[in-house]
Amino acid sequence: MSRRCRTALVGLLGMMAGCGWSRVPLDGLIFFPDPHVPDPPPGAEERWISTADGLRLHAWYAGGPGARATLVWSHGNGGNIAGRGEVLLALAARGLAVLAYDYRGYGRSDGRPTEAGVYLDAEAAYDSERARGVPASRLICFGESLGGAVSIHLATRRPCAGVAVVSTFTSMQDVGWHHYGPLAVLAGRRFDSVTRVRDLSVPIFVAHGDRDDVVPFELGRRLFGAAREPKRFFRAAGAHHNDVFDAPGLLDAIAAFAREVSRG
Repeated sequence: MSRRCRTALVGLLGMMAGCGWSRVPLDGLIFFPDPHVPDPPPGAEERWISTADGLRLHAWYAGGPGARATLVWSHGNGGNIAGRGEVLLALAARGLAVLAYDYRGYGRSDGRPTEAGVYLDAEAAYDSERARGVPASRLICFGESLGGAVSIHLATRRPCAGVAVVSTFTSMQDVGWHHYGPLAVLAGRRFDSVTRVRDLSVPIFVAHGDRDDVVPFELGRRLFGAAREPKRFFRAAGAHHNDVFDAPGLLDAIAAFAREVSRG
């Protein structure tokens, strides 16, 4: 959840209190897409993905043919894939293949984002890798912040080798409660990862910055606590929400987990 999203949420909660839940377009205040995407950086290629409901998504892919594991990367609620181009290449340099796609309405992707829609987008990205011959046993559902919630949902709908999430919350309501107290109940159970993670039967890696002031560290710990074994937690010492990938050892830990759980 970006700082812009957090600012919008306080106005949203006031609207909801005044006019009722059903009249408030909550999805429009969760997603903050940036339409501007440059050409892919050297070492990455451009891809296009079709969704089940007929939209066209834009994606970047990096990684060599010998990659042992492929990450299907769902990003956060703000910006687009270009914001993590360096991380994409850094993960590929660690021997992984990475497909980073933009949700509907982000970057060059068609449509407008909704909770249900971004779940379909993740499934389409996953299915595009399967169609290229990547076995499920080598696919990792990987997500950052809100994208972690999307990745956990994806892993309940498609077989995979494992799940890796960074800076991810238990539910959007829990994030709202931390910042705004009881008004957060008006947000319902959107992006309810803490419930879904209990149903996962694959290994999970959870990383969180211990100075994250957007999604509190304790929410990452609670999400991890709700997950079944085998599971692994990475405390990103000194990291905030937006600089978490700079934490020493985090990218190496993600790559090690992906290689370890991938098979075939």
